[in-house]
Amino acid sequence: MTAANVYQQRPTTGAKAESSLHHADLASLVGKGRKNAGVIVREKKLLGHLTLRGDGHDAAFAAGVHKALGIELPGALTVIVKGETSLQWMGPDEWLLIVPTGEEFAAEQKLREALGDLHIQIVNVSGGQQILELSGPNVRQVLMKSTSYDVHPNSFPVGKAVGTVFAKSQLVIRHTAEDTWELLIRRSFSDYWWLWLQDAAAEYGLSVQA
Repeated sequence: MTAANVYQQRPTTGAKAESSLHHADLASLVGKGRKNAGVIVREKKLLGHLTLRGDGHDAAFAAGVHKALGIELPGALTVIVKGETSLQWMGPDEWLLIVPTGEEFAAEQKLREALGDLHIQIVNVSGGQQILELSGPNVRQVLMKSTSYDVHPNSFPVGKAVGTVFAKSQLVIRHTAEDTWELLIRRSFSDYWWLWLQDAAAEYGLSVQA
């Protein structure tokens, strides 16, 4: 295990944690809006986000990641989802690990133990980003309004994830199930994207899910 200074970053003293869309009070919108809405949005807030860097061509690195997480190392432009945990390729030597709330510290410890003395980097970026999950029959139409990236099934199958321009900014789009997509967004742009989604999905009906 590396000699890096690893410590619990999530407050355990009862400090109040708020998502970047706390002010929008999405919980109050659950159950409201058009019935049979074409787009359903769910804020996947306060999850643990860790960036992992290492040599993807090193069999020992890939084996260590699998040992720690039970997930194979994803190839280029792909994301692997296992329950509430996911591992996404972000670049030739970088991956993003997302784990349930409060599990990021344990996940980092497991990775460091499994990867031993390999040359790696693990950084907790939980406070800087979050996920908005979009589901429903009209999500693809909303994406087509919002990005120039081709979201046709032949170009963007389930399991693909890309960083691209969305509206007038950038984010990561992840296709996690047939009619389910995730937007990996920066905290500072959350309000902008929430306002954009409300407008882009208006003609199909937008529903908020807890």
